[in-house]
Amino acid sequence: MSTMRDAAMTSKAWPFEEARKVLKRYEKAPPEKGYVLFETGYGPSGLPHIGTFGEVARTTMVRRAFEILSDIPTKLICFSDDLDGMRKVPGNVPNPDALQEHLQKPLTSVPDPFEKFASFGHHNNAMLRRFLDTFGFEYDFISATEFYQSGQFDTILLRAAERYDDIMKVMLKSLREERRQTYSIFLPIHPDTGRVMYVPMKNVDAANGTITFDDEDGTEMTLPVTGGNVKLQWKPDFGARWAALGVDFEMYGKDHSTNTPIYDRICEILGEKKPEHFTYELFLDENGQKISKSSGNGVSIDEWLTYASAESLSYFMYQKPKTAKRMYFDVIPKAVDEYHQQLRAYAGQDDTARLNNPVFHIHGHNVPTSDMVVPFAMLLNLASVSSAETKDTLWGFIQRYAPDTGPDTHPGMDQAVGFAVRYYNDFVKPAKTYRMPTDPEKEALMALRAALAEYDGPVEDEALQSVVYAIGRDRFDPLRGWFTALYEVLLGASQGPRFGGFIALYGVSETIALIDSALAGELVG
Repeated sequence: MSTMRDAAMTSKAWPFEEARKVLKRYEKAPPEKGYVLFETGYGPSGLPHIGTFGEVARTTMVRRAFEILSDIPTKLICFSDDLDGMRKVPGNVPNPDALQEHLQKPLTSVPDPFEKFASFGHHNNAMLRRFLDTFGFEYDFISATEFYQSGQFDTILLRAAERYDDIMKVMLKSLREERRQTYSIFLPIHPDTGRVMYVPMKNVDAANGTITFDDEDGTEMTLPVTGGNVKLQWKPDFGARWAALGVDFEMYGKDHSTNTPIYDRICEILGEKKPEHFTYELFLDENGQKISKSSGNGVSIDEWLTYASAESLSYFMYQKPKTAKRMYFDVIPKAVDEYHQQLRAYAGQDDTARLNNPVFHIHGHNVPTSDMVVPFAMLLNLASVSSAETKDTLWGFIQRYAPDTGPDTHPGMDQAVGFAVRYYNDFVKPAKTYRMPTDPEKEALMALRAALAEYDGPVEDEALQSVVYAIGRDRFDPLRGWFTALYEVLLGASQGPRFGGFIALYGVSETIALIDSALAGELVG
């Protein structure tokens, strides 16, 4: 462990860089609360989505890195903002009209439209927890409703009443003129209607811990700031929550970055140390537009898991979190194959290399062994030329290429075969466009056909790649043009696998027949 810890102290992997910042907080003394706290927040107005997965997965990576660096215990809290008022009725729930009368009520006071839980907030919290549990995340769950109503937040709320003017100064600077007139950090929850009210304060009484305001009907009311009678506006809530829990690390998307100084300052006004934070870039769809829950663009979590494993998604999340990345279906095969390349490399690496390997940050010390005997991209090409509608078709080729494999002995491979068939049918098949070869390409293909017909060497990737390479080397400059021709003429794609490996998998005689079909113009039709 000590050699690994030494390596971790200088590792350039971003989770270690973040974890070292957290460790620096406690170089003089360990945390009084007895543990280091990582937090991730969730707005439970809708179902968990790919951004939720990314945030928890990446926070877990930093937590895991910290646990290599230090023996201080850690906790990860997933905090649900379920005391927020329901601003609008979601479009994807049964009987939405029945929810209209509950607008502005906290989500935990809105009836569950699915009629399964105590409230809509409870329903969405259950979906979140099921989601996190499915991926094996370790976390403690906190409901904002419970946090406010149980009194856990009371000390900080009373302090916010005491330091109301200081917090208001921070907030008012960030608001437009018309909003300043009515803004308050406190949002009362009406004792009769149960609605969250956006009303100006007539008085904040720090000594008694109360606020006085007029409700919508003009009735003056006084409520204690404690016990769940009042909640904080979301920006003050962010900083106050950090103060109340003693949060040491939280990450969030770039859309929050302009608010970071506000969150930090409020935490400090409330007498606590601001946490370390990490801002990640947002995902883009295939057109370079920001992925959003409401517009449904990009890839959803369910869609990714239809075509690839959760581990490949974690791998994608690990890569360059501070770079805006396109997250569309075409990134999936690359993520799958790179993940397995890293798995294969891990076994032979020293501690320094292992700590820089993404699979360590995905799996910790329990890095599995890859059983992918054929890359995912190759499976897609194989599915393409064999028009594979079922897993059995692909397994027929794989078992001839690697006789000791099978669905029972190679479950990861079998899962990937199923994903490949699905991905081929949904994405590759509709996009396939073959073309006829040019005269020089036709001559090269005939030469390749002749070489394969005479070939009596081993049916192995490298040996066959040499045959393909030799024919192209004498005829194409640059050589890339030869491989582009093979892909476009024989596979109907703009790019493809190492072609020697493809022949070894698909078969020499099958490849000869494929060249014959292409030369006869049968693939174009």
